[in-house]
Amino acid sequence: MGDEAADQQATGGQPGSGPRERRMATVREAKALAHPLRARILRLCGQREMTNKQLAERLGRDPGTVLYHVRLLADAGFLEQAPVRTGASGALEKPYRSTNRSWWLDSARPDIEPDGFGAFDAFHEELREAGPGSVSNFARFMLHLSPEEAAELDRRILAVLDEYVETDHERLDRPAHGGVFVLHRLPE
Repeated sequence: MGDEAADQQATGGQPGSGPRERRMATVREAKALAHPLRARILRLCGQREMTNKQLAERLGRDPGTVLYHVRLLADAGFLEQAPVRTGASGALEKPYRSTNRSWWLDSARPDIEPDGFGAFDAFHEELREAGPGSVSNFARFMLHLSPEEAAELDRRILAVLDEYVETDHERLDRPAHGGVFVLHRLPE
C-alpha cells in the first residue's frame, strides 16, 4: 500500500477526515523527545540542515553537549545525516536533518516518568528567541467539556494540524511557523 493510501486508511479513507493514527513511542524514542534541548534541535533541523557547530552556535551551547543530544536523536531515528557538503571555509561539513518521525508518535508512556515540562520549555525558548512580534495568533481559553467532548476537540485540532504537516514539503519556500496546542484539565 502506498503512503497516500496508508494515510487515507489511517484517517478513515478521506484526507482531512481525522488525525492520522500515531503509534506509541518506544522507550528510547520517548526519552529522546523528553529533553527541551533535543526538541529545539529537532525543530531547527526540521527548518534546514544544520551541522553540530551551527546548532551549538544557534543554541548558545557547548558543541560537545549538542553532539551528545544530536547522537541520541539520531540513534532514536529522529535525525539523519544529510550529504556531506563543503562549508564557506572549504572544510567538509556533516549536516543533520529531521526525519519528521516525531510528529507521528504518541510519546506519552505510562512506564516513563515525564521530564517535567520539557516541550514547553523548548517552546518558551523558541518564542523568546523569535520575539513578541513573531506571534500571529494567541488564544487562551477555558471550556467545560465531558471527556468525550475533550477527545473530540483534540481529534479535530489534530486532524487540521496533520493536514498541514503532511503537505508541509509543498510550502518550504514560505516562512516557518511554530506553535503549541495544549488541552489540559484545570484543577477544581
